[in-house]
Formats: sequence, C-alpha cells, structure tokens
Amino acid sequence: MFPRVILKDTLIKKSQQKKRTSPCNYKERFFVLDTQDLRYSENRPGKKPTLKGCINLSKIKCVEIVCCDVPIPCNYKYPFQVFYDNHYLYIFAPDNECRQRWVQALKDETKDNNLVAKYHPNFWMDSKWRCCQQTEKLAAGCHVYDPLGFASKKPLPQLPDPKVNADSERIVIALQEYVPSRDTDLPLEKGHEYILINKSNIDWWTVRNSNGYVSFTSSILLWLKYISDHGLRPLIELFVVCHRWYSKNMNRMQAQELLMREGKEGAFMVRDSSHMGVYTVSVFTKAPSQSGEKNPKVKHYQIRQTETGAGPFYLAENYLFNTIPELIHYHQHNAAGKTPCISRWNPSPGFCTADQWELNPDELTLGQEIGSGQFGLVLEGWWKKKKVAVKMIRDGCMSEDDLQEEARVMMKLSHHKLVQLYAVSSQRSPLCLVFEFMENGCLSDYLRARKGSLSQETLLNMCMDVSEGMAYLESSNFLHRDLAARNCLVSENNEVKVSDFGMTRFVLDDKYTSSQCSKFPVKWSAPEVIKYCKFSSKSDIWSFGVLMWEVYSEGRLPYDNRTNTEVLEALSTGLRLLKPRLAPDTVYLLMEWCWKEVRSCWSRV
Repeated sequence: MFPRVILKDTLIKKSQQKKRTSPCNYKERFFVLDTQDLRYSENRPGKKPTLKGCINLSKIKCVEIVCCDVPIPCNYKYPFQVFYDNHYLYIFAPDNECRQRWVQALKDETKDNNLVAKYHPNFWMDSKWRCCQQTEKLAAGCHVYDPLGFASKKPLPQLPDPKVNADSERIVIALQEYVPSRDTDLPLEKGHEYILINKSNIDWWTVRNSNGYVSFTSSILLWLKYISDHGLRPLIELFVVCHRWYSKNMNRMQAQELLMREGKEGAFMVRDSSHMGVYTVSVFTKAPSQSGEKNPKVKHYQIRQTETGAGPFYLAENYLFNTIPELIHYHQHNAAGKTPCISRWNPSPGFCTADQWELNPDELTLGQEIGSGQFGLVLEGWWKKKKVAVKMIRDGCMSEDDLQEEARVMMKLSHHKLVQLYAVSSQRSPLCLVFEFMENGCLSDYLRARKGSLSQETLLNMCMDVSEGMAYLESSNFLHRDLAARNCLVSENNEVKVSDFGMTRFVLDDKYTSSQCSKFPVKWSAPEVIKYCKFSSKSDIWSFGVLMWEVYSEGRLPYDNRTNTEVLEALSTGLRLLKPRLAPDTVYLLMEWCWKEVRSCWSRV
C-alpha cells in the first residue's frame, strides 16, 4: 500500500549539529508527513525539490512543543522537536495553530512506538539543556512525556495579556538610531514611530514600520506610549510581567499539598483541569464551615465559558470577563457571591520547604568580609565548590528573627533579576544565609568607581534590570521598601540584581503601614512613607526614580547637601531632584513621573 500524505507545509528547520564542528543555522524547508515518513526538501522556485532529509516514523521516540526562554533568531517563532534515533530535530512553525497541528499529527502516527518516558521541554544550547542544566545531550528528560497530548483534545483557551483599552493603539518611538548587523532585523530612526506587534519577550519586541515591514528589535531602544481616552500618556515599559499564577503541570493532589503547606488565606494557582480544555482555580481558605468550625481546605473552581464555548470566562455567572487574566485580577480584589477573593500569587516554581534549604555547615567555608550594612555583615565563602556570599547578623543590630524573616521571603522568590538565595544555615550559631556571589559588588560603589566610562546603553540597561526585578516583586505581592543603588548588586558581566530584602513585606492589598517606622531611608522614600509610614508598590516606584537618578549621576548621593528635614520640606513644596547631566530628556521624564503624588503600580504602568 502506498503511504498516505497527512500534512504539507513550509517550515523552518534548525541544523541538527550531529558533529561538534557543525554550524548552527536555520533554513526554510518544505515538510511532508505521510503514514510512513517525515521528509523535508529544499524548495527552489522553478526547480525540482531536493530531498534533504527523511525520518522513518517508526524511529521517532518523542514529539513535543519547545518552551523557549530565549530570542528565536528566525522568522517563525513557534518551535517543536522530533527526537529520533539519538538525534533532535528542531522545527519552527509560523504560528501556534500550525505547530499544534503538526505535533498532534506526529503524535497520532507515533503513539505506538517505543517512546521515551521523559523529554526535555527546552532547547539544547551551549552544551547543556536549558530546562534542567544537564550537560549530556542524551541525558534522560526532566518532564513526563504524554504521547497522547494534543491528540484528539480540545485545545485550552489562551492566556493572553490583559487587553489594552479597546480604543488604544500601541506605538513605540525609537530612543536612538539603530543599524542592525543582519538584513532581517529592523533598522530604527531616532524619534520615528513604529507599531508594536508583540512584546512577549523581555529583550526583543516585534514591531512594524510605516512601510509594513515586520521584524524584531531590541526593546531597550524603544519608548512605549499609549493613546487612550485620557490623552497621550508616555511611559517606558521596562519590564514584562508573566502570569506566575499559572501552573501547567500541576494536578489536583499536588495543588492541594502545596497550597496547604503555604497556608495563606487566598493563596491560589490556575492549573489545567482533569476535564479536557478547561482550567481550574485552586484556592486555600480558612473560612469557617456553616457550623462555625474552622476547617482549612483547598477549594477548586472551574473557569467556565458561556454556552457557545467561545464567549466570556467566569467563575461566578454574573461576573464575565473577556480574558482569564482579567478574571483573575478581578477575583484578587473582589469576592463574587460564594467565590472567594483570591489574593496571593502561587509560590515560585523552585519553592521548597525550610528543611530543603538547610545546608550542612561543614560544606561551608567562610572567607574575608566583603560588605556590611546597618543590620548585617557579608562574608565571602565557598559552598559545594561554588563561590558564594554569606550574610549573617551584626552583633546588637539585628535579631535572629529578622534574618529568619528575610530567609522566609527569599525562599518564596526566584527571578534572574533578584540576587538568589542558595541555602540557609540555622543549625549552628550564628544563623547565616548563603547567596549567589556578585563579583562587582554594590551598584553605588560600582558607579562611582567607573565614573565617566559607562555608556548610555549600559546606564539604561542597569535601570531595566532593576525594573524587571521590581516588577516581579510586585506581581508576587511583595514590597521591597528599601530600594536604592546601595541595595543592588552587579555581576561579573555587569548585570544588576535587586538585593537586601531585610525590609521586604508580603501584602494582600498592595498596602503596608509600619507600626515601627523608626528607621527608613528618607532621601529614597515617598512623601506618604515619610509622613504616615504607608508603603505600597507606588512608594517602591518613587524609590526606583531615585535609583535611576543615582545611576545617571554615577553614584552621587541624592540631596547630598540637604538634611532629612530639609528634604521633607522641599518635597512638600513640590521640589524634586534636578536632571542629571547624563540623563536624556526621556529618561528624566520617567524619573519625574515616578515622583508624582499620584503613581500607578508596576504591573499597570
């Protein structure tokens, strides 16, 4: 019997690099899937297609989408993988629908093969797997492989970003001229407007110029403005907040265990339901039963759609929303009927119990002091052959409870723009926290030491690094309360990360009033903090504006010729820090926006 053709499409193929010296490239190929083989050819206009590869379906061990966390250097942005024999073939589709069509068809044809138990959901790059950091290309996968996934299933509804006002238009303006090194990238002309198509990647945005040419370019070169009902409101969008409440590979029992262990009223996550094509919200609640007895439990609510299956989403029928993020945002702030008010993001993917963070003190070697502050002392150290920074109590200045609280905060936070906690040593005195080592020290010292040698791009990158870390904190319902250049650290490759979480607090409603407001950094603090000890994400934004001023002043202290009392009086009369010499007008405009009496939260900037 002749093989039957199932699918045909023009897709992009990444070179398989079967030899160490093989080049890495991306080429357009014409793919044909039939009941016997997967073939791909070079399709040259006017010439007979040249067969470039053929994989017998019986040799395929895994077919799955690739979850990418790096910019994709080709025009098609939706990758999937085919693992056969001992080789990985990466294929890129033009859209998600096309990708799912191919993955479903390939899985249907190979579901009876000798398949792998686990697969790697991310790319093999730079001699390691990006998902699990294993350095053997044929190492066992880290995610359970479902050979029936996508096959004959109703696709889950999308989790889009909350919509901009329906009357809005997204426009980006080039901050400076940009001449790309590749013909496929889009050149930018300073001051010219471009239409924003996609900003799902933090570093690279897809834009369209006035001639209709679409390509991606560096986000740091662009200034975003929204045109809304309220007129022109220019803002730099320095970060992208992802939906951290979505836990795709979490079943009902795992969700219950994690949320019960967390034990916070309103703690929640959104996960794939056991019913095909449906999402479930799992929420922890301490609400008493009808008899009045306290009975902490996890409740599960399906996110439903109207009868057509294509209309608005809802948990409670009278409260309909066009997107799932809009639904979640509403229920974070309102209880609709019998549906609880969810008020906390789920823990980060690497969340562990306190016992799992505990290190063996014999594995830790302490070195010389590398830093100190008002509350703590930081030493150089070595742990598991890795250079680390070890924070411990300064005698008489910080209680052990304070350091334990900082550890509890850090255990719940995991982001590449925050200094990462590795482990805790609490079995011996003194209590100490083990952090990643940042070679270039604190940002304020770094700026002063390199005064006159840092480029505009470097200064802007520093601000972007901090804003990305702070956006993550706000999305996790945490306030830093002590953001300043002295509390940010610089890595060996000049990446800036937010540090020093001794004053950080988790909040339910984005507000925190300190009952012990005796010590706080006046010159970095918003007026409402100085006057009323009221902290919020908006007060963190004020501090971010001061940090930007520090960066563009190359480490100068703000209000260095004024006392705290004089600073308070000046702020009350509307005076603000003057524009630094190195700050472009657009950057200083953002600083001034951070210092307005009315400020938006990070995630709604």
